[in-house]
Amino acid sequence: MGTRRLLLLSNSTNFGGGFLEHATDAIQSFLGADVHELLFIPFAAVRFSYDAFAARVQESLAPMGYRVRSIHTTEDAVAAVGAAEAIVVGGGNTFRLLELLYRYELLEPIRKRVRSGVPYVGWSAGSNVACPSVRTTNDMPITEPPSLSALNLVPFQINPHYTDAAIPEHGGETRAERLQEFVAANPGMPVLALREGSTLRVEGESWTLLGERSARVFGRRAEPIELAPGATLDALRA
Repeated sequence: MGTRRLLLLSNSTNFGGGFLEHATDAIQSFLGADVHELLFIPFAAVRFSYDAFAARVQESLAPMGYRVRSIHTTEDAVAAVGAAEAIVVGGGNTFRLLELLYRYELLEPIRKRVRSGVPYVGWSAGSNVACPSVRTTNDMPITEPPSLSALNLVPFQINPHYTDAAIPEHGGETRAERLQEFVAANPGMPVLALREGSTLRVEGESWTLLGERSARVFGRRAEPIELAPGATLDALRA
């Protein structure tokens, strides 16, 4: 998987900001000038239409010079993946997204294309499905995919929208406690917890944390490791 290129965002919208506004520089730097059309996968949308989702993505990416073609408008989804210059997977409900990737038999075509070097951009659910499984999503399983196994484009799990917050007068587990449960039940599978505004850029075997906020790694040591912006993610190998 030495040629893989991925840009995995925690979220699409920072508090007080516009859609993908915080990621503009990262997306442009990642995709560059050689990519002109992006194949968008809107299957995580539940409470709004695919047309509306695609239009929103097009509105945000058009100033960067990119055209957006949504996979739901194509006659042959597998062929569309095979011809894509770059693949973009939006957020929403991770279980719904994965269910439809299985239904339309897109997991292996996407995996094959990204492993051959086609750029992949995902946020939220789109970042979750890039992992070996979707077991570290925050979403409710509103639907049931055939399996929780996902694209396996990175050799670790991601938890988007990570927060250190504890709800007042609430006795349930914090996010950190839930992720510690995951790594206890799955030894050897670390979790990268991305706070809002954080992004992981993957270039072959080089993994770099982008954005203005730190991230945490669960599972390689007894206590989570804090990573500063700009860090290379050697902690996921140690």
